[in-house]
Amino acid sequence: MDLEFSGELWFWRGPAPWHFVTVPEDACAVLREVAPVVSYGWGMIPATVHIGGTSWDTALWPKDGRYLVPIRTATRRAEGLEIGDPVALRLEVACEPPLR
Repeated sequence: MDLEFSGELWFWRGPAPWHFVTVPEDACAVLREVAPVVSYGWGMIPATVHIGGTSWDTALWPKDGRYLVPIRTATRRAEGLEIGDPVALRLEVACEPPLR
């Protein structure tokens, strides 16, 4: 399953700081439907993320009924992304159970 959307890049300053893009509600609804099949724990959903010419494997983080896409530092640098920038991305989610 592929999902394409745009969202704003933001920074969480917690004890383990990360940059994220929040998945829009309509795409979250689709992800919630497949989550019981693909989630591997804590509601995390494995996905391949594509931003510009950069791709990587990660997991979507559930938060407050939505999902967050963690954006790696290497990706931000390669794609010239700054906090507050709009980010167009594509998610690939394999709709089969993860290997255990």
